[in-house]
Amino acid sequence: MACCIAFFALVWNGVIILNNFSADQYPVKGIDVSSYQGEIDWGILSSQNISFAFIKATEGSSFVDQCFSYNYEEAKKTELAVGAYHFFSYDSEGQKQAENFINTVAPYEGMLPPVIDLEFYGDKEENPPEREYVDEQLKAMLDALEEHYQLKPIIYATEKSYELYLSGDYEEYDIWIRNVITKPKLSDDREWTFWQYTNREKFDGYVGQEKYIDVNVFNGDVEDFNAYLQLNSYRND
Repeated sequence: MACCIAFFALVWNGVIILNNFSADQYPVKGIDVSSYQGEIDWGILSSQNISFAFIKATEGSSFVDQCFSYNYEEAKKTELAVGAYHFFSYDSEGQKQAENFINTVAPYEGMLPPVIDLEFYGDKEENPPEREYVDEQLKAMLDALEEHYQLKPIIYATEKSYELYLSGDYEEYDIWIRNVITKPKLSDDREWTFWQYTNREKFDGYVGQEKYIDVNVFNGDVEDFNAYLQLNSYRND
């Protein structure tokens, strides 16, 4: 019993990362951050074996992350590939959510595709909205973002939200999947593009209420990632 408690404490405190062995098969790593990480020194953070960063921009139809503007501008000064993400609300129209993101996130040369974060909040996991309704709002937002940025958005999901709302559809969109326990396997055997393998890693260069950072890998090697950027980053043509 004591050994189990000690093991859990090591995992909880980020000393042991359950997915490290599986994630180490993928050499291209990156992070996602929000205001929870507080003030970030992007020069320090970007120097720690990461290649990309996704930054929280918006949520729902009106919320803007208070640190987005600073994080976005400072991250762009580094050599990281940078993108922005939106936390999807089941309580707002997809078009209005798209407008919130578009009004907040100015595209720039080399920007990663916009991301829609489709997960649960409040009682939504216990009482999930109907798929038909989610499809309508999600597709409206996807279409609006693609039209504006001329890039197909990425969809972030947990394995449960993927199964409920994405499985069997949305094949044209890259999937960023979350599984912090084991290597993910999508229910319809699709390949994921990004994998959030842990939410418990620590880095130097930030001071906020959250001492950990979410860490992700790209499904490929460095050459594959560079090719992905050539095909899937914003071009000001």
